[in-house]
Amino acid sequence: MPEKNIFEIALREKYRYNFRGQITTEDLWDLSVEQLDKIFKGLNDEIRKTEEESLLTEKSKEGETLRNKVAIIRYIVAYKLTERENAKKAVENSQKKKKILDIISRKQDEQLQNLSVDELMAMLNDL
Repeated sequence: MPEKNIFEIALREKYRYNFRGQITTEDLWDLSVEQLDKIFKGLNDEIRKTEEESLLTEKSKEGETLRNKVAIIRYIVAYKLTERENAKKAVENSQKKKKILDIISRKQDEQLQNLSVDELMAMLNDL
């Protein structure tokens, strides 16, 4: 049997999450990291309650569902944080690239200004 895929399980089991009513696993992707954290905390509270009630019995289906939901939230938050960091790096790289291009442009202008009139005329005639 293939490795457990929590997203496939969530879709098959039709997981719902308490957030302004009931939302689906797909809806989680539209939430902010802070909103996901609120759901995560609520799920952790539910896990603590179910584990307290059944210390001597095997783990229940409900407990497994809750742990899967927590794993899904963790995954989505990690993905979003990575995405946020990558976007931040892209902006920084873009700004750095623009700065380097500006410096290159200024240096090229300096080189042109240091040329003699005859050299400039020759360049102009070549255009």
